[in-house]
Amino acid sequence: MKEVWDLYDAKGNKTGYTLVRGRPIPEGCYHLVVSVWIINNRGEYLLSQRHPDKPYPLRWECTGGAVLSGEDSLGGALREVNEELGIILNPKDGQRISRICREQTRDLYDVWVFYKDVDISDITLQETEVVDVKWVTDEELIKMERKGELHPLLANNVTKKTFLWRKSMRNS
Repeated sequence: MKEVWDLYDAKGNKTGYTLVRGRPIPEGCYHLVVSVWIINNRGEYLLSQRHPDKPYPLRWECTGGAVLSGEDSLGGALREVNEELGIILNPKDGQRISRICREQTRDLYDVWVFYKDVDISDITLQETEVVDVKWVTDEELIKMERKGELHPLLANNVTKKTFLWRKSMRNS
């Protein structure tokens, strides 16, 4: 089945148009993409390792993907985590912490945070997407970035230290 996306303007308003994945995105239009940071009670991040047949093979990332037509950002975040890791998140536990309009990739990139303790043995990997998962600390995340083990999007966030929002959120 073909993946269909709703198209948005740069301010995040639906245009009323849809697009089949793989077709060129019209000028002035964007599709919605999400990344989901899952953080446990020890302050560790749940990372997943990309399948070797995907772009950036075997790199580590937080779960995410394209939001499908008819979904909103939160719905897309919940679905992606459930599909790729078999984890059911409570929508009330999520907080969207940023939205970036990325011209180069023609998307609106939303970053979500959920706090949830998950036992690695309870995770069910989507075999075509993910080959492994692990919990990592701030320090381990920085080391992975320095070694080139992270997906470039995640590595860019680590380099900018944008993951430190976690500390400020926990203290508020």
